[in-house]
Amino acid sequence: MENACESCLMPFAKDPGTRESDKYCSYCFRNGELCYKGNDLKEFQKIAYQNMRAHGTNPLLATFFAYMIRYAKRWKK
Repeated sequence: MENACESCLMPFAKDPGTRESDKYCSYCFRNGELCYKGNDLKEFQKIAYQNMRAHGTNPLLATFFAYMIRYAKRWKK
């Protein structure tokens, strides 16, 4: 998906911030580097879920979106 973040799959059209990268959204990439430096998919999914809920995303949608992160380019093995 070329129009979505390679880390969290958020569509660039829905990104409320200013993107610094062609590959990542403003939540995942700031100040020239990825915000989440680890490589633990489950931990990243948990953080993404918590952030989506904090921004008012419905719990079911947040669960679905967090699950889908496993298919993002960054997390494919």
